[in-house]
Amino acid sequence: LGVVLRLPETCLEGVRGEAMFAAFDCMVEGPRGRRLRVDFHTAALPDHDGWRLVSLHGGSAQAMGDRRSFARTATGAAAMLAHEIKNPLSGIRGAAQLLDEGADEGARAMTRLIRDEVDRIAGLIDRMEQFTDSRALQRKPENIYAIIDHVRALAVKGFGRAVTFRDAFDPSLPPVFVHRDSMVQVVLNLVKNACEAVPAGQACVVTLTTGYRHGVAVAGEGGVRLSVPIELCVIDDGPGPPPGIAEHLFEPFVSSKSSGRGLGLALVDKLVRDNGGIVQFAREGDPERTVFRLLLPRAA
Repeated sequence: LGVVLRLPETCLEGVRGEAMFAAFDCMVEGPRGRRLRVDFHTAALPDHDGWRLVSLHGGSAQAMGDRRSFARTATGAAAMLAHEIKNPLSGIRGAAQLLDEGADEGARAMTRLIRDEVDRIAGLIDRMEQFTDSRALQRKPENIYAIIDHVRALAVKGFGRAVTFRDAFDPSLPPVFVHRDSMVQVVLNLVKNACEAVPAGQACVVTLTTGYRHGVAVAGEGGVRLSVPIELCVIDDGPGPPPGIAEHLFEPFVSSKSSGRGLGLALVDKLVRDNGGIVQFAREGDPERTVFRLLLPRAA
């Protein structure tokens, strides 16, 4: 293998040391010096002692790089919009309140409309401002099931009250190393999307699964291997996004919903990366279901 490709040391260690190994977003070099960013997977062949199957995938690694670029673009746009728009919005809302005091009922309906629209735009700007926060998160060991239970309690009291939730949990998972509040936001966004994915009139079932994936890692700064073995999946029975949108789900301002702003999954991607993990989308199973998969670091 070393004759064909020059691999990072983390990948070589994985090949030598583990029966199954995966590393995401790795830089490899071909025989002519061409450098490629790929996902690297290897597993032992059970019928051939000492042999290993190696596969390289370019799609998701490139997509992760693109998502970083789009996130930087969204950060710049958010900072500019927050500065240029939010101050005049407060003035517009204040003027509408003053007009409302001496207006008749017909005019009050218009001033209420102005205030409601200002509030809506201000809320959108608040969401975008979250992209501008580049401070490191204060992460610590957390029980992933406490986070899941908190999100489910919020869901069943609101948007998920008519939804059936199912579990398939690994009871022996170690703690994850994350920032609790941001992970609550991540899981809440994914569960809300799942609840809204099923067409009206169809029974909605959302399945939450966990597992431990040995050997799964991402390439960190300087090529250091960062283990992300803890898996959390949010699965729904909806039709999934249109094919033209599926490859761009984590980009800002991309949405398959007619009323969507296209910021929810972009924010999920940013927060998961800030927590040292990755998020993936797939259509899996027979019949196919939508799967959003989180791979997160475990606590030491």
